[in-house]
Amino acid sequence: MEGFKRAGINFIAHVEKDKYCCETIKTRLFYHFLKENNEEDLYYKYLYGEIGREEFLNIYPAEFQEIAEGVINTEINDQNLPAIIHTICERIKRKNLKNIDIVIGGPPCQAYSLVGRARDPYNMEKDPRNYLYRYYVSILEEFKPEVFVFENVPGILTAGKGKLFKDIQQYFKNAGYEIEYRILNSADFFVLQNRKRVILMGWKKGSGLRYPTFEKIDHNYKVKDLLSDLPPLKPGEGEDRKPLQYSGPPSDYLIKAGIRSYRDVVIHHKARNHRAMDREIYRIAIEYYRNGKKLRYTDLPEHLQTHRNKDSFLDRFKVVDWEAPFCHTVVAHISKDGHYYIHPDINQLRSITVREAARIQSFPDNYIFEGPRTQQFIQVGNAVPPLMAYCIAVEIRRMLE
Repeated sequence: MEGFKRAGINFIAHVEKDKYCCETIKTRLFYHFLKENNEEDLYYKYLYGEIGREEFLNIYPAEFQEIAEGVINTEINDQNLPAIIHTICERIKRKNLKNIDIVIGGPPCQAYSLVGRARDPYNMEKDPRNYLYRYYVSILEEFKPEVFVFENVPGILTAGKGKLFKDIQQYFKNAGYEIEYRILNSADFFVLQNRKRVILMGWKKGSGLRYPTFEKIDHNYKVKDLLSDLPPLKPGEGEDRKPLQYSGPPSDYLIKAGIRSYRDVVIHHKARNHRAMDREIYRIAIEYYRNGKKLRYTDLPEHLQTHRNKDSFLDRFKVVDWEAPFCHTVVAHISKDGHYYIHPDINQLRSITVREAARIQSFPDNYIFEGPRTQQFIQVGNAVPPLMAYCIAVEIRRMLE
């Protein structure tokens, strides 16, 4: 949502199952409303903790209500689909619009992930989430947008031995669209993260449109340019919504990427309170990292190897590489324990915070994630990096102009 909004695309509605994600979307859309009306100061009062959420949302109650009505918090299924379509139709009428230009979205990535299929291949085949794309097609058939964007993990290409993705493509074609897809990497879009995603685009048959060409954005930045200005934390330290001050000036990358501005403060920067055993493992992992090695689970001393199945996920402990041009992929599983995202500073001995994960995803520091920390991590891990989405949105606007 953020990247498309930044590119000047206005939303009619959002359909989202998770209630905390819905609250985050509402907060961010209200931020954009305030910014467009030169009232950004009111958002920063909320960001700084000077006013609570209820007071913040009642600054412009009618305008916020209009935003909130467009964020549809429901699961898409046979029972709910007619009501979802009705709500969107009503919003189109209310705004005196003739049509919708773009539909964007994608089913839950976990249903197609290679990791999930490796863990439980039988049940993954039967997962009903694998067929949510049919509701996406129903939305296309109802509103007939000029263009649509369908995003998912690369595992979707091989799910069901490739048959599932062939079926998906055929459904889109039957709905009246020409389609193409690419595997795009966020690292090519000025995001300091190696994150590959299938981006399938469709446009009406006979429109003469084609899949856009994206030029790779080259740079010499490193992950430390992304994280080094954040205050150091030991396990359990930090704050979620109480603002913290930066520990240093912004890097050139943070300014160019639009991640940090002069008004920002640090929020969502609270470290997990790790167990002594985990801290000991983190120390070993960081020492391996410093020596140019990767820690395998079987390299740990016996008293730290508490899992029976030692052959599964041998690399379950991984350090974020400070000197690399990009971090490894941030996924929603970071909400579980953070072992795969260890901060490289041996004096901190912790996994990364929500803010650090959000920066790796290219979210700006003034982006507020509503809900408890676990839900914040899930929102960050499931998101399309805003910088990547922005580049895609800019090209789609050019296609339609």
